[in-house]
Amino acid sequence: MHNMSEQLGRRKMEDPEVIIGSLNPNDTRGKTVTCKAAVAYGPGEPFVVERVLVHPPQKMEVRIKILFTSICHTDLSAWQGENEAQRAYPRIFGHEASGIVESVGEGVNDMKEGDLVVPIFNGECGDCKYCKCEKTNMCERFGVDPMKKVMASDGATRFSTMDGKPIFHFLNTSTFTEYTVVDSACVVKIHVDGDGDLNPYIKRLTLLSCGVSTGVGAAWNTADVHFGSAVAVFGLGAVGLSVAEGARARGASKIIGVDINSDKFIKARAMGITDFINPRDDEKPVYERIREMTCGGVHYSFECTGNLNVLRDAFLSAHEGWGLTVILGIHPSPQLLPIHPMELFQGRRIVGSVFGGFKGKTQLPHFAKECMDGVVKLDDFITHELPIEEINKAFDLLTVGKSLRCLLHF
Repeated sequence: MHNMSEQLGRRKMEDPEVIIGSLNPNDTRGKTVTCKAAVAYGPGEPFVVERVLVHPPQKMEVRIKILFTSICHTDLSAWQGENEAQRAYPRIFGHEASGIVESVGEGVNDMKEGDLVVPIFNGECGDCKYCKCEKTNMCERFGVDPMKKVMASDGATRFSTMDGKPIFHFLNTSTFTEYTVVDSACVVKIHVDGDGDLNPYIKRLTLLSCGVSTGVGAAWNTADVHFGSAVAVFGLGAVGLSVAEGARARGASKIIGVDINSDKFIKARAMGITDFINPRDDEKPVYERIREMTCGGVHYSFECTGNLNVLRDAFLSAHEGWGLTVILGIHPSPQLLPIHPMELFQGRRIVGSVFGGFKGKTQLPHFAKECMDGVVKLDDFITHELPIEEINKAFDLLTVGKSLRCLLHF
């Protein structure tokens, strides 16, 4: 097994859209780096691609050279400022990426310069009561926190404008930048075997930072979908289709996709969906239609939209007695669950899932290997590739529903 930077440094990359150069950490270690980043200066304002300063990693931190980053709906809603309490500007968004360790701070022993890594928004310190509990993937100090905007160690940022003004962090990661600094608890080292072309491998790994891990993990870890089961997926974005892919890999016999955009069905069928429902095509409630299709309801339903009305449909589409509904959508509304407590006595259950239940640092490397071995098919999730200078176009593609994942490179 070779050091990743050595492999990339000696390999000629023939794809003109992929920019992966040689990396010599000795040139930048311990220094402030000037690099390109997409900075948001206000809710919904166009991103400004400009030069920024990225300061060296401090104790238990890692500086990463980002190779690829992609856009998730969480980035979209945060950029739009849907939750006013979470707003902080200027800010570098982004939380799906793959990259190479450029340098590490004091105390980091589980990775080194040149390692291939993916940042994760839901960290794993390994020491807290949550990390030591097999029943959860929460982390007391480095769990997902949309309010967090500075580093944990000193309450400062590692980004600044060229004139020295701080730029805030996002979801433990901030990947819309050529270099980023993250806590070591939020970085996962991925092992690479062989000397083949690493480009396709690295591109796919980007998806494991959030969307694919969240969806597949919800099917595998949270729901534990079983062979021959019936599944309903509400919302056919990247997370929803990842659920479908996870259910397909587990041998589900019927996977019903629900979305108001019928154009998604062609793509969805290729990714595991067997049946499609557009709620606008019939006045009959979606859950009634699903019950008719499945002799009373599905074993597992997954809500991937962040809409309370959809959540109720998902809950009622699960079979009485044993049906399980998994919540994956982010719900900005202050309204509570649209479920009466007495309805739970009918045997249906409901649970939330964060990052697919994966403990990032300990479990994601094995999941990455399964993906690379073809257990989970990743290629169809990448629908567009653009340079970082076209990040505003990439957000437009996601907003209008034309992309699942758009990869950005520097």
